[in-house]
Amino acid sequence: MTKKEKAAEIMAILEDLYPETPIPLDHQDNYTLLVAVLLSAQCTDERVNKVTPHLFERADNPAAMIELEVEEIKSIIRPCGLSPRKSKAIYDLSQILLDKHGGEVPQSFEDLEALPGVGHKTASVVMSQGFGVPAFPVDTHIHRLAYRWALSTGKNVEKTEADLKRLFPRERWNKLHLQIIFFGRQYCPARGHDPHHCPICSKFGRKSLLK
Repeated sequence: MTKKEKAAEIMAILEDLYPETPIPLDHQDNYTLLVAVLLSAQCTDERVNKVTPHLFERADNPAAMIELEVEEIKSIIRPCGLSPRKSKAIYDLSQILLDKHGGEVPQSFEDLEALPGVGHKTASVVMSQGFGVPAFPVDTHIHRLAYRWALSTGKNVEKTEADLKRLFPRERWNKLHLQIIFFGRQYCPARGHDPHHCPICSKFGRKSLLK
């Protein structure tokens, strides 16, 4: 079986299990999505969704956000971790959106990745989930599963992203990355994983996992 054939079968399994893919992070628009994705770094979506209602009640747009003190932002988002860095990034990117983009979230990878605290993965999430532009955000979970399923070598997330984009149809990228995340949480966790009972690892996982 070629990798392309394996990818097609994995895609069929994921589509059967997750025909609907709601966006895990609660948000109202692309600005609140951007902030929520930034907060999700090294933090669970569940915790972010508990914190953002309090933050967005105080400020749900760039103009309102820069009216807050960085210390106030930090105190609200503290449960998400890395609050000193994230609070400053949220404040600074809000100012840049006002100064350079008319208060709107820009629709380009280059402009998004130029914002404080916004890396390629965050930009990919906003482009795919916010603007509907085909992208394949690769977080640590997708990186892990791509290696487990022998779809990528696991060298780094950049290589994994390139491998997955090559194997899966472009028009499926946005939905597929969410399906893989949902699958990882339910069937293929980092710890306590039994590959013999995993619907994908039991069929297509690396042989070393099944020994």
